[in-house]
Amino acid sequence: MIELELKYGCNPNQKPSRIYMENGELPIKVLCGKPGYINFLDAFNGWQLVRELKKATGLPAATSFKHVSPAGAAVGLPLTDTLAKIYWVDDIGELSPLACAYARARGADRMSSFGDFISLSDVCDVATAKLIKREVSDGVIAPGYEPEALELLKQKKKGNYAIIEIDPDYEPAPVEHKEVFGVTFEQGRNELVINDELLSNVVTENKEIPELAKIDLAIALITLKYTQSNSVCYAKGGQAIGIGAGQQSRIHCTRLAGQKADNWWLRQSPQVLGLQFVDGIGRADRDNSIDLYIGDEYEDVLREGTWQGIFKVKPPVFTREEKRAWLDQMTDVALGSDAFFPFGDNIERAHKSGVKYVAQPGGSVRDDNVIATCNKYNMAMAFTGIRLFHH
Repeated sequence: MIELELKYGCNPNQKPSRIYMENGELPIKVLCGKPGYINFLDAFNGWQLVRELKKATGLPAATSFKHVSPAGAAVGLPLTDTLAKIYWVDDIGELSPLACAYARARGADRMSSFGDFISLSDVCDVATAKLIKREVSDGVIAPGYEPEALELLKQKKKGNYAIIEIDPDYEPAPVEHKEVFGVTFEQGRNELVINDELLSNVVTENKEIPELAKIDLAIALITLKYTQSNSVCYAKGGQAIGIGAGQQSRIHCTRLAGQKADNWWLRQSPQVLGLQFVDGIGRADRDNSIDLYIGDEYEDVLREGTWQGIFKVKPPVFTREEKRAWLDQMTDVALGSDAFFPFGDNIERAHKSGVKYVAQPGGSVRDDNVIATCNKYNMAMAFTGIRLFHH
């Protein structure tokens, strides 16, 4: 197959639409459903991301994409009891490494992952399919599917769930093209290999970046390689915990991603773990309620006449002081940036979310200020010398 006709492009009025190969055959098979234009953009970007994560770490990897940027990305490390609970997988029994990777990728920012497109580095097994089956999702791409896993996924969306199988040996041409306003752009593919060598130029007084932190920094940088710029990524424990994508200002990226990282940690607090939801509440409604409860608009779920439809027992307000005290316990977070930090204010914000390790290109006229701010908080920062813009 060299061509696949699509229903429409980014929007229903954009017709005709297709994906096709100038030379050779498409490297994919559609096993179920009818993936759309944006689905394929998410699928191909996500596949590249998880393939690189697998190569960099040796672990199965998964990502949850929305609107051509990852909402979450992770490798298949075991889940703690707390993570299993906040990711809503504590009732499902033993999880495979690939299932752990998807639980992490989906669970880091469940608000953004709602209706995601999933990419898996390995053959989709039954455990992973069971997780996917109960989430609201548009589709999945993987190098293969176990027969039982495929049958489970085919049951989604009344048999219309988009399931794509990709040839894991496919390699694209070294030069890529893109057309905008009738003009064709051409560039070499971003074939940069992200490894420990990029973290060798540590410019801060603290030179210590332990192995686990190097894995987290690699996850952050590989995630950024496929995130719409400007972007920054917070990572901890084998997964992205906060991604800020497509912001014009670097500090806005850092704040947005930092707020997501904070929410990830706040969901692990006793106040949130102790919430008693009414029986039968939907997964999305539960996620939305938690997001409001830990935010500044908590009254939207705590006001009289509203909380009764969400909680069995009205929870107390999670005060600003209580939240700050809990956030102060988040440590050893890694932070990657796709371009240099122009001011130390980015580091000040990162510190509030427990960042200890930083990787960024360097090259700002204010590098000295950024380094000094890192030194103030005993952070270790590596200058990679490499920009990771993606559009």
